Amino acid sequence: MASLFSGGKDSMMALYLMEQMGHVVPYLVNVIPKRDDSWVFHTPNLHLIPLMAEAMEKKLVQVEGGFDEAEDLAALENALRGLDVEGVITGALASDYQWDRINRVCDRIGLKVMSPLWRKDQDTVVTETVDSGILSIIVAVMADGLDETWLGSSIDFERLESLRGKSKRYGISVAGEGGEYETLTLDSPIHKQRLIVEDHEADVHRDSAFMRVTKAHLGERKSLTKSINPL
Repeated sequence: MASLFSGGKDSMMALYLMEQMGHVVPYLVNVIPKRDDSWVFHTPNLHLIPLMAEAMEKKLVQVEGGFDEAEDLAALENALRGLDVEGVITGALASDYQWDRINRVCDRIGLKVMSPLWRKDQDTVVTETVDSGILSIIVAVMADGLDETWLGSSIDFERLESLRGKSKRYGISVAGEGGEYETLTLDSPIHKQRLIVEDHEADVHRDSAFMRVTKAHLGERKSLTKSINPL
């Protein structure tokens, strides 16, 4: 199997679940769009994907996409055609748009699509992600109720409770499925080393804020607790 990997919590959880089911997943596949507003692929901090693959001892296939959806999907198809795998894992949760495009690509080249999070209750997915020991931090916020103070904070049980409150007040997705926030995975049960953020820059706008990691390295894994300072 190959796993479409963005570095965020959902693709990490999907990979973890499939390995827990006994699937062998030697490859991570990542597409780097030339537009930051890609509708199909996650874009924040993709320069860290090689380090993340090393942290999990996975082979990485990282390819450049284009300026539009067609070019991005063509890049994905070419990357997958070169792999000796039977299927592809995705972290798709509720986006019909993403689901449809990736399934079309895989149908054309005869690959099965495995999406263990698909259509599951979003609150349950995030709860199970935290409970599994996956540690991710928020690196982008783009919704009412979320501002730059959320950048760098871990998705733990305490933060999840805050997100539930924001969901009730503003109608946002607890899982960030509507693009309300983006994440970066630092650690998980299948990591051999932990991604450690040394430095970062914040790009703050009126209705959004982004955290770009400018320096990071791999280090020893820590015992994960319910509420920690990940940085």
